Amino acid sequence: MRSQAIGFENPECRRAKELKIPIISYPRALGLLMFEKKGIAVAGTHGKTTTSAAIVFMLIKAGYHPSFLIGGEIVGYGNSGVGKTELLVVEACEYKRSFLNLAPEIGIITSIDEDHLDYYRDINDIQNAFQDFSERVHPYGSLIGMVDDPVVDFVMKNSGTISVGYGIERGNFQAKNIKLCEDGNRFDCYYDGKNLGQVYSPLFGKHNVLNCLAVIATGIYLQIPFEKIKESIEEFPGVSRRSQVLGKIDDIFVMDDYGHHPTEIVATLKGLRQKFPSRKIIAVFQPHQHSRTRFLLEDFASSFKLADKVIVPDIYFVRDSENEKKLVNSEILVEHIIKNGTDAKYIRDFDDIAKYLASNIEPHSVIITIGAGPVYEIGMKLIEILKKR
Repeated sequence: MRSQAIGFENPECRRAKELKIPIISYPRALGLLMFEKKGIAVAGTHGKTTTSAAIVFMLIKAGYHPSFLIGGEIVGYGNSGVGKTELLVVEACEYKRSFLNLAPEIGIITSIDEDHLDYYRDINDIQNAFQDFSERVHPYGSLIGMVDDPVVDFVMKNSGTISVGYGIERGNFQAKNIKLCEDGNRFDCYYDGKNLGQVYSPLFGKHNVLNCLAVIATGIYLQIPFEKIKESIEEFPGVSRRSQVLGKIDDIFVMDDYGHHPTEIVATLKGLRQKFPSRKIIAVFQPHQHSRTRFLLEDFASSFKLADKVIVPDIYFVRDSENEKKLVNSEILVEHIIKNGTDAKYIRDFDDIAKYLASNIEPHSVIITIGAGPVYEIGMKLIEILKKR
């Protein structure tokens, strides 16, 4: 079995072909597995890992014992498990249209945004892929989508599948009277105009209010009592690398987040400002892919307005060509961040960044490493330096 990131030129793939060993892609294997199960597939450019993890946790708490395969580690539970029932929860990736291998009973779309532009032509191409995904949902199942997103709303309206919308502005499930507090989010959940009750989540930011609504809509479809759903949301332990606290040394918080798209960075920083309204926030951002950085350069440059300072190491080189590598670099990104009004600095090496932070950090600050690459290593190095100090 190979992932979509591994091509047939890979030495192990070439050797397998020589030995006539069948090679199957991970998305296809996942689709074959789902064929034998009652599938819940969580798709979306942003939010799918947290949403799928919270759905898994809800099902575990409700005694449903699901199998699951998701892209992040649920704290205390891991990223996969074999359950005792027919339920299978998967994170459905849109890259190279991988999610079209799946035929779920419940399909969820959390958002549709420009991403993976090394593969997709534009937002219309991405929208068409999600439209095809919506048609993969079983006729007797349900398509659940965040209809505040106009592209998701379009897909939902043009799908032949029975659909359920959720959002803050509209949808069958709506969050009202939202309170974004320093200890988490609170909101009243309405279902078709009826107030089901107040929900508390220890997660931060409006984006996580929307993720909670997706969990609630899924639970109601599965006829899980609302009180059980509420309890699972309140007790959800979170996902590793999603605004995760790595350590706290002398009232300095060191955190990490997987965000690698401008929309995700903005949401992460909004959540941090909610939790730490008066602290200085320093973001260490490692761009993921040269092509993504080039295509979304201006969006990246304007996404750090809620940070007091940004430090950028070299771009994480993955999947791009050597020619693509020559077209953009971290120094160019830093220049654009500064033009957008945020203090920024390029420091190439992880060790040098950790030393710089340790020497220049102010009391009561928050340091957050952001990116899909190994940027969290900087936070771990910083913690070690601060402990010794």
